[in-house]
Amino acid sequence: MSRFWKSQSLVSRTLLLTLLTVVMAQGISTSIWYTNSRKQEIQGITTTTTSMASLFASTVSYFQSLPVNYRHVILEQLRKMGGTRFFVSFNYEFLQLSPLPDNRMKQVAVNSMARALEDKLTNVKSIHVEFSEPDKLKILKNDIYLKDLPKSWAHYTLTLEPLNPPIMVVQIELDTEEWIYIAALLPPPYNTLEDTILPPSQWLYLLLSTALLLFFTYFMVRRQVRPLRNLAKAANQMSIDGEQSPLPEEGANELVTATLAFNRMQQRIRHYVMDREHLFSSISHDLKTPITRLRLRAELLENDAKRAKFNQDLDELEMMVKGALQCVHDTELHENSNLVYLNELLLAAAETHNQNEIKVILPQESIRPVLGKPLALKRVMTNLIDNGVKYGYKVKVSCIQTDTYVQLNIQDQGNGIPEEKLEAVFEPYVRLAKDKDGHGLGLGICRNILHAHGGTIFIHNILDNTKPTGLMVQVILPFNTESLDQT
Repeated sequence: MSRFWKSQSLVSRTLLLTLLTVVMAQGISTSIWYTNSRKQEIQGITTTTTSMASLFASTVSYFQSLPVNYRHVILEQLRKMGGTRFFVSFNYEFLQLSPLPDNRMKQVAVNSMARALEDKLTNVKSIHVEFSEPDKLKILKNDIYLKDLPKSWAHYTLTLEPLNPPIMVVQIELDTEEWIYIAALLPPPYNTLEDTILPPSQWLYLLLSTALLLFFTYFMVRRQVRPLRNLAKAANQMSIDGEQSPLPEEGANELVTATLAFNRMQQRIRHYVMDREHLFSSISHDLKTPITRLRLRAELLENDAKRAKFNQDLDELEMMVKGALQCVHDTELHENSNLVYLNELLLAAAETHNQNEIKVILPQESIRPVLGKPLALKRVMTNLIDNGVKYGYKVKVSCIQTDTYVQLNIQDQGNGIPEEKLEAVFEPYVRLAKDKDGHGLGLGICRNILHAHGGTIFIHNILDNTKPTGLMVQVILPFNTESLDQT
C-alpha cells in the first residue's frame, strides 16, 4: 500500500483522498439517517398496524355477533356497496399462503398486528398474520387466487396499480372449520415494506454528487499542479540548459513564491557559473605569459641538470594549465538541447577505428533517442571508445533499454584497472598510463557531462578466476518522455 501511494501523482492522491472523505462522510450520514428513518418507520408501522388491528377486531366482533346464516348476506351487501377498506370472507379451512421473504419491516408489522389482535380478541382459538404478493394471494379456498375472482370483489380493494404492494392477510380461527379471513393493504408510505439502506434515487444522487465533486476537484488540482510540474521540469533541465527562460509566476500564493525563488536561484547559479568560467579561463590564460618568460630564463642557466629539472617543472605546469583550459572548454554545455540518437554517435565514434579492421562492435538494436546536448554526448562516446581501443585493443558495445533509461555497456579486452584506482581515475590529472598523451581529465569530463544530463557512469573490471580480462564501462542516460512523444 505504501509503495502504491508513493507512486501516485498529487492529482491522484487528492482525488483518492477526496473520494475517501466523501465515502466516509456519506457512510456516517447514511448510517445516522438510516437509524433515525428506520426508527420513525418502525414507530409509524406499529401505530398503523395497531389502528388497523382495532378495525379488524371490531369487524370480527361484529360478525361474531351475527347469526351464521346472515354473515354471508352482510358481506355480499358490503361488497356491492363498496363499504369496506379491506376484503373479508368466512372460510372453512386455513389458507396456505406464499409468504414474502422475511425482513425487518415485515416482522415489525406482523408482530405488532398479532399482538394487538391478541389483546383485543380473547374469545378466538388462533390468530395468523402474514404478507403475500397479489398474484400469489389465495382467497376463499386453497385453489382460488385473487386473479381468479371478478374485479368487483376484491381487486379495487387489494391492488394498487402499478406498484402492486404486498397484502397483509389475517386469518382468525373462530371455531372448528370456521375461519374469518381479512386482507388489506398497509397505507402509504408503509405499503411497500422496503428495508433497503438507500433507495435507488438516493444512490443516484450520491453517485452524481460524488462524480461532480471529483470532476471539479480534478480540474482545480490539475490547474494548481501545472506550475509545480513546470517547476520540476525546469529544475531537471537547468543542468542541461542553463540559459532557459524564467518560469511564469502563476498559481496559488505558495506556488508563486516557490517559482519566484527558483527563478532567482537559477539566475544566481547562471551568474556564478559564468563568473567561474571567466575567472578560470582568465587565470589559465594569464599563466601562459609567466610560464613562457620562465622558460626563456631557464635557458640562461649554465647548469644543465638544473635547467632540465626547471624545464620539467615548467612542462608539468604548462600541462596543468592546458588541462584546465580543456576541462573548462569541454564541460561547457552552451548548446541547445535536442533529440540525440546514440546509434549515430556510436557509429561516428567507431568509424575511425574500423577502417582497416573491426575494433569496435556496436549494438544492432535501435536505441530510442534521449534529450540532451549532441556535441557533449558525442564527446563522451568518443572519449570512452578511444580509451577502450587504445588501452583495451578491441571494444564491444551493448545496450539495455527500459521504459525510463538506457544503459550502454562498453567492454574492452585490456588489463583492467587496479581495484583501488577505479574511483580515482575520475579525479583531475590522474593518469595510470605511462605515455604522454592526455592530461588525465577525460573520465572526469565524461562524468560531469553525464551528470549534467541526469545520467551517470560506472567502471569495473571483468574478472576471470580473479584475473582481470578487460574493463567494463557502464553509461546510464535517462529517457525523456516529451522527446519520445515527438518521435
